[in-house]
Amino acid sequence: MGAGEIRRRVQKKFKLRGFTLKVDALEEALSFLSHFQDAEDEALDLLLDEIDKESLKSSILDGEAVRRVVNLLLEAETAVDPTSPAVSSRSALRVVDAFVIPRFCYDPIKQVFYEYIGKLSIHGEATDKAALYKDRYQLLHQRLTRDKYFSKPVFDAEMVDSESCEKTDILDSLHKITSGFFVENTVIVAEGELLSNGIFKVNTCGFPPLEDRDDSLSLLMGLDFFGGGVVTTEENLRMSAMEKKAENDMFVILSDVWMVISILLVEKAMEKLSVVLDGYESLEVVPSLFVLMGNFCSRPCNLSFHSFSNLRTQFEKLGEMIKAHPRINEQSRFLFIPGPDDAGPAKVLPRCALPNYLIEELQKLIPTAIFSSNPCRVKFYTQEIVFFRQDLLYRMRRSSLIPPSSEETTDPFEHIVLGDRSEQKAFKYTGITCFNPGSFSSDGTFAAYRPCTQEVELSALES
Repeated sequence: MGAGEIRRRVQKKFKLRGFTLKVDALEEALSFLSHFQDAEDEALDLLLDEIDKESLKSSILDGEAVRRVVNLLLEAETAVDPTSPAVSSRSALRVVDAFVIPRFCYDPIKQVFYEYIGKLSIHGEATDKAALYKDRYQLLHQRLTRDKYFSKPVFDAEMVDSESCEKTDILDSLHKITSGFFVENTVIVAEGELLSNGIFKVNTCGFPPLEDRDDSLSLLMGLDFFGGGVVTTEENLRMSAMEKKAENDMFVILSDVWMVISILLVEKAMEKLSVVLDGYESLEVVPSLFVLMGNFCSRPCNLSFHSFSNLRTQFEKLGEMIKAHPRINEQSRFLFIPGPDDAGPAKVLPRCALPNYLIEELQKLIPTAIFSSNPCRVKFYTQEIVFFRQDLLYRMRRSSLIPPSSEETTDPFEHIVLGDRSEQKAFKYTGITCFNPGSFSSDGTFAAYRPCTQEVELSALES
């Protein structure tokens, strides 16, 4: 954002609040915003909120009035020491299990979200499946109505004179598709012509357009969809500043960490894991978080699986291995996420954490280890991260009703965000960093993520 644009935005926002800025007051406000690059809007809202609380003699603000508030805010921000234990990476990290996240419902009449506070049963009823698709449709529909191409023009303007499109729920033939996997129960957006006989002739169909994350957050402010708790603008600003100072924090993500195969292959798998830990133990600053995702066995843990005691023993050996790396053991956290074929209930989502029988010996050795659901959510300062272990590419290809279009891309990864045993990949999509760490036991691949810069390092052990 250029300096001229920032000046205009500051003046406009102050004017909307009923204030007029003198030149010295404007300079004080701009100086304050310079401390919070990439977070100017949040800082400006905080400044305005604090000025509103002041007992002012006039709506015309001079430099002294703004400087007084600025100094208070800067003192509060610098009072937070990012090196103190209270705001260390451990306390900044919060894991949110899928079974405890808030549940929100959308009211299409009032066009608002409300939190469901009733008790949820473990097993759903027959009506719940229909409700699932109904809720999915309503969520997509309310987001679609905010898109500039689908919002109706005001004052009954002619549709042909605007860039918007008319929405209808009728669908018939199909001529062209966009990129993506179209499977059963997919909600699509179709472009076409409504004929005089009532049939909707489709020219193109695709997925509803994505909404930028920042736009969604600004519209749904005050609602805790993620489960990390609602924070004030001031708290968010402080955490954003601390996040940028957390330059040494790094998350290491490994998927398919097999610990039960054959005796020979188990030793090789554990050796590879030991090499990774040895490498990070030797760094000046060790990673703040290791994420180990299943499957933890090379074959499904079903009724024909008779090696649960062996798997329990391997988890104990893993605890001993971690403890043998003193710096990692003391300074790093370990998060374990089950895979689709690990021990647990039937193949449903979300999957609960690994059973206590398998992990209790590891927990005795590593009391700080975290065992969560699949998928699970992690909040690190202001960042919201989702870890999901599923063989999505295989399942989507198998269930696809229409072959994916190759006009926009031939890369299957760009048709869907993956978290499975397919090849490594990383990219950004509508402001979101997406990556697949690969299969560690198959080819030694894994990934490292730096929250401060949102950079992903795709790594692999030498074969």
